[in-house]
Amino acid sequence: MRTIRRALDLGCDFFDTAESYGPFVNEELLGRALRGRRDDAVVATKFGWEYEGTARGALNSRPEHIREAVDGSLSRLGTDRIDLLHQHRVDLEVPIEDVAGAVGELIAAGKVLHFGLSEAGASTVRRAHEVCPVSVLQTEYSLWERHLEQEILPVIRDLGIGLVPYSPLGRGFLIHRWVEDS
Repeated sequence: MRTIRRALDLGCDFFDTAESYGPFVNEELLGRALRGRRDDAVVATKFGWEYEGTARGALNSRPEHIREAVDGSLSRLGTDRIDLLHQHRVDLEVPIEDVAGAVGELIAAGKVLHFGLSEAGASTVRRAHEVCPVSVLQTEYSLWERHLEQEILPVIRDLGIGLVPYSPLGRGFLIHRWVEDS
């Protein structure tokens, strides 16, 4: 918690979490750390998995599950809004239009401010964006993983969608080599 608060003091204000981190524990920790400073932070979280207790199950992006997941995240984060809500992984059992529609309803209700996707392909991004504006795409991008340069980057540029890359250091490979060599 001290690290999060110090990060805020230093101007770091974007915090990315998910119901699946812990599971649930990371959202609770972030909520406690941001108590009294919520307006200083941009909070991103993700939905999309079923849980039995803390055991993660199958993907689930049905609209009713999205609403339940958001209510759980809001409670754990101790906030009235999620600044950026990502679908953690594309659920092939649920049309992306239904997912985007459900998130659009949550935006209209004021529970969510912006919609994001994670690990989505170009056509999925386009279809979702037609229903509810997609603000960002989160996906792996590094020197090792450049798959999005040919098809996905042009689409998100065209639609005005931001990119939130994860694992920019090659899933730790670059840092591991640096530590070994130092």
